[in-house]
Amino acid sequence: MTDYSTSMRLKLPVVCIVLEVILIILFGLVVEYNDDTDAKKWDKYNRTTTQNLENEFYARYPSFQDVHVMIFIGFGFLMTFLQRYGFSSVGFNFLIAAFSLQWATLMQGFLHGLHHGKIHVGVESMINADFCTGSVLISFGAVLGKTSPVQMLIMAIFEVALFAVNEYILLSLLNARDAGGSMTIHTFGAYFGLMVTRVLYRPNLDKSKHRNSSVYHSDLFAMIGTIYLWMFWPSFNSAITAIGDDQHRTALNTYYSLAACTLATYAFSALVNHEGKLDMVHIQNAALAGGVAVGTAGEMMLTPFGSMIVGFLAGTISVLGYKYLTPVLESKLKIQDTCGVHNLHGMPGVMGAIVGSITAAAASASVYGNGMKEVFPEVFNKNFTASTQAVMQIASLAVTLGMALIGGLIVGFILKLPIYGAPPDTLCFEDSVYWEVPGEEEGHDELTTVKSADESEKLRG
Repeated sequence: MTDYSTSMRLKLPVVCIVLEVILIILFGLVVEYNDDTDAKKWDKYNRTTTQNLENEFYARYPSFQDVHVMIFIGFGFLMTFLQRYGFSSVGFNFLIAAFSLQWATLMQGFLHGLHHGKIHVGVESMINADFCTGSVLISFGAVLGKTSPVQMLIMAIFEVALFAVNEYILLSLLNARDAGGSMTIHTFGAYFGLMVTRVLYRPNLDKSKHRNSSVYHSDLFAMIGTIYLWMFWPSFNSAITAIGDDQHRTALNTYYSLAACTLATYAFSALVNHEGKLDMVHIQNAALAGGVAVGTAGEMMLTPFGSMIVGFLAGTISVLGYKYLTPVLESKLKIQDTCGVHNLHGMPGVMGAIVGSITAAAASASVYGNGMKEVFPEVFNKNFTASTQAVMQIASLAVTLGMALIGGLIVGFILKLPIYGAPPDTLCFEDSVYWEVPGEEEGHDELTTVKSADESEKLRG
């Protein structure tokens, strides 16, 4: 028996309905279409076909759709590696993302500029809301299997708000550059989630250790998420960069970084295994680290050569983290990181911030020309030197880490209250706690029980 009530009969419906009603009311009060979306402001009958093609929809929607696929399919299926938690991995990912993108639209709108008291929405605001949602889903990976859907929704409420504040400080006050979100998305999401899972530490989680593992088909499903994320990451990093050479360059840098990262992942996965075999955990995760690590510097003149170095180092660091650092974090620091977000998002995110700072320090008019105006506008306008921009990049990393760790600490204690229907230690990583599972799964459990009983009888005999 457990002191925790896992019944969602009232808890989940009440939380979902109350949150959605509040969101609908707020949208009704403060959200309206932007100029590219409003019928009256975009007078299509007085515009030529060429002018209509200048609508931001045509420039941004393809990237938005790629990012959207990453959020709902990429992240969702990446976390299906747990043998008995596939419904929850994809299903709760769906739930959290649907809530977070609405709440992020409001929080980012409030902080990044109201237009006569209204938040203007369009394709770019949809992309930014998905970015914020991505950060929440990264944190979700750290607490996967050990929390209830109500806990995750409460976590999303606070994390989205803190994300928006951190993003505002970095981009508007410190004038940092972070197009692909190495700092704002990956570093923040990873360390926020790690702090939450540290506060929610379960000393008796070993009681569910047999479920905290994969089987052949669950790892295969997780590779679906990996491949989708890998394919669309150039769109993710370039989605909100300036249209033209900036966007083109960001996609190119990400493309080569991911390719080099993948080779490093395979190499070091085999190298750290004494039998020389590949570990699917490394392939599913570390092969993506190149996209994280090139996020900040992606729009800069990093060059394909530099991008490949960054990707190779990111893949190396990520594999070594999974092999050697994750066990230490759990045994020494009591951080139970289910998906290893520290290795895929945390360390590569910090690395990406450092790469961005170094690349900013090397910026010069001879390299960027008039392109400096879009990549480093403060340097172009003589408000910053290249060295000052580099310092601001590092300061932004420090602010992000501080916001994530302190915010995660506070939210962790809020989530620790025994009122959210969290699973007991003996039923973590188990879908049947929250889902109706198909009959064959129940039959499988019964078969396993009978088999175990028969084996015990043989041992006693």
